[in-house]
Amino acid sequence: MKILITGGAGYLGSTLAEHLLFKGHRVTVLDNLMYKQTSLLHLFKQPKFHFIAGDVRDKDLLTEQVGLADVVIPLAAIVGMPACKANPELTVQVNYEQIKNVVDVLRDDQMLILPNTNSQYGSSENIITEESPFKPLSLYAQTKCDAEDYVLKKGNGVILRLATVFGVSPRMRQDLLVNDFVYKAVVDGYMVLFEANFKRNYIHVQDIARTFEFMIDNYDKCRGQVYNVGLSSANISKLELAEKIKEQIPALVIKQDEFKQDFDKRNYIVSNAKLESLGWKPMFDLDYGIKQLISAYQMTIPFNNRNFTNL
Repeated sequence: MKILITGGAGYLGSTLAEHLLFKGHRVTVLDNLMYKQTSLLHLFKQPKFHFIAGDVRDKDLLTEQVGLADVVIPLAAIVGMPACKANPELTVQVNYEQIKNVVDVLRDDQMLILPNTNSQYGSSENIITEESPFKPLSLYAQTKCDAEDYVLKKGNGVILRLATVFGVSPRMRQDLLVNDFVYKAVVDGYMVLFEANFKRNYIHVQDIARTFEFMIDNYDKCRGQVYNVGLSSANISKLELAEKIKEQIPALVIKQDEFKQDFDKRNYIVSNAKLESLGWKPMFDLDYGIKQLISAYQMTIPFNNRNFTNL
């Protein structure tokens, strides 16, 4: 199939593009390379790979590329509260208006698979399902919710509400929680936790790529639906995560100090039963990801950390 990935040079996209090419699809990536990433260079040897240096805010360009695709996966986004707060206008244009523009020109015979975030759930004492109410506290969460609502009203699309992603990618991000914790453990040998008992769900970036592939293969069954995507075995607190890392790095020192707060108040247990009921299962657990990150950081530590963050 012909697949368009916007923001495909990013953390998720660079893993997903390679995965879909390996599965035999034709992949076009549209990305403005705002973080100066070179994460896709290894894919140019693939005859089914095509790269377009462009901006998703260019409506004519976006419309043209959507029209050529069988599947559209809009990953381009301003991610996280700090980045969105720094440029609210850009955030709305990329996180919401891009999706609106895609949906407005999408044909019935095309597929749209939209990633959302668990950040919109906020804090909850109840187990989170796809029916749980949104509690967006940040502009990031709000724009992602608005984009999801627009897709669902049109009916042609699948929404994936992603748990906190971790693992090694050609375009690394060390600012994601698991990746950040492992980095601090390797480089500093200690970490200071705030809201240490706050729980959230996690998912490996390679399993995210597998989930998009699964949705392409099962689109007719899943069209118009929303799915939580996470490791059911990894609904754990920050402290439990730190202790898992300590199993691999025994000298790690863990301290607790309420020196700040999570703006999105992410504290919840997520059910992934709806997706699992279709036969989807994750392949990569936290232990695998932690070991993978420890090894990979031998390559990235000598370089400026600013090369591997969206903050």
